[in-house]
Amino acid sequence: MRELAERPQDVPAVFAERFNSGDPTAVAEVYEDGAVFVPEPGRPLTGAEAHAANVAFMELGVPITVRPRHVYTTGDLALLIVDWTIEGTDRAGEQVRIEGTATDVARRGEDGRWRYAIDNPFGTTG
Repeated sequence: MRELAERPQDVPAVFAERFNSGDPTAVAEVYEDGAVFVPEPGRPLTGAEAHAANVAFMELGVPITVRPRHVYTTGDLALLIVDWTIEGTDRAGEQVRIEGTATDVARRGEDGRWRYAIDNPFGTTG
C-alpha cells in the first residue's frame, strides 16, 4: 500500500488507493488528528463520527476515482480541488454513481507527510 503523501498533490491518490483497499484503518491514516470530514453539505464531523461516515462510503464496495484539478500550497497548508467519482455495482448488485468536486485542506505533519485537515467531498455544493 502506498505511503502517506510527501507532496500535497498526492494526497487524493493516496486516499483513493487506501479507500479502494477496503481497509478503514488505512484510510484513517490519511487524516490528521481532529480532521473534519463533511459527508454531506452542512454536516461537518470529527473523530469517531467522521471515521464512521467514511466507512459507510467504503462499505458500498465500489471504487473511487480521483482527478485533482487544482492544488494551491503555502507553507505547510494546501487547498485541493478534486473531482471524484464512486461508480460501479455495490454489494447488493445495485448500480452506484456518486460524484462531486471536493474542496479539501491538507497539512504537512511533523513527519513531513501530508494529511487531510478538512475533507469536504461536496465542497462546491454547500
